[in-house]
Amino acid sequence: MKGVQQGQGRHLDPVCGKELDTPEGQPTAEYKKRRYFFCSERCRHTFERQAERFRFNELARVGALMTPGRVRWGIA
Repeated sequence: MKGVQQGQGRHLDPVCGKELDTPEGQPTAEYKKRRYFFCSERCRHTFERQAERFRFNELARVGALMTPGRVRWGIA
């Protein structure tokens, strides 16, 4: 399962935006069949309380604009 990645072998904490060069040993969570890595337990708990919000923000960052009945791809 892949987490939020930025570059080769780097992961991005979806809560605070910190880059994690080595996610091994860091707190993780799985949401909708995707693994997310965090810099701290505090960020993991924040994510778990509002996982759908962070997932939607992630989609917006990669350019997915949600419209009724379809997904339109472009620059947000």
